[in-house]
Amino acid sequence: MPHENDVLAREFSSIARQAGAAIMAVYATGTAARFKEDRSPVTEADEIAEAIILDRLAALLPDVPVVAEESCSRGMVPQVGSRFILVDPLDGTKEFLNRNGEFTVNIALIDAMAPVAGCVFAPAVDALYAGGETAWRIIGADEAPIRTRPYPAEGLTALCSRSHPDAKSEAFLAGYRIADRREAGSSLKFCRLAEGQADVYPRFGPTMEWDVAAGHAVLAAAGGAVLAPDGAPFAYGKTAAGFRNEAFIAWGQRAPASP
Repeated sequence: MPHENDVLAREFSSIARQAGAAIMAVYATGTAARFKEDRSPVTEADEIAEAIILDRLAALLPDVPVVAEESCSRGMVPQVGSRFILVDPLDGTKEFLNRNGEFTVNIALIDAMAPVAGCVFAPAVDALYAGGETAWRIIGADEAPIRTRPYPAEGLTALCSRSHPDAKSEAFLAGYRIADRREAGSSLKFCRLAEGQADVYPRFGPTMEWDVAAGHAVLAAAGGAVLAPDGAPFAYGKTAAGFRNEAFIAWGQRAPASP
């Protein structure tokens, strides 16, 4: 019998695919962005995708509150306990507007402050990453399990944000032997770690819980970890902070000692 969290990750994947199809319909015709109060962009695709996801989640898990980015931006923030869902209907809106394909649909279930099931779907390239008890990748019609890789002796491959570079991340990476650096957009950075293509992704700039949870779920299921810079667990359900994150480091495996 599949583990309950794997079953949920597959259900989330189905929902994300439906939302992704709606996003691609907007992508094909083009759209303009508006700016929210925090000056982040939002498009018609974000809103259509979120409506689809919320409707499907209400049928799938009617008793579990859903914290979704666009709803929260309009002041619709549910009360949450130890078990709730985080949704980013279009992670990487800047990538969407720049038409580089590196945008995703993110859905994750949080239980006891940790993500236990989630999916990241990149509709422009038909790549889906999901995880619960195990982790897997579906590209086109091909499905395969994924695992993080042992750290290479020659040094780590670091992932850097294309849209949000920051000096603190550079300072952190200076403490490790870095053999290669790569850029990626949205939650795909977590997926690159999960499938063994990279080793570390530091993020000291601002993020929200819905930006991170789905990728964290996939990475954790593949053998990786997301930690605070001091090595403490990275927790969810920060309601007093409006679900805003502090800095984190995503690792392919347990954090190595710096040289």
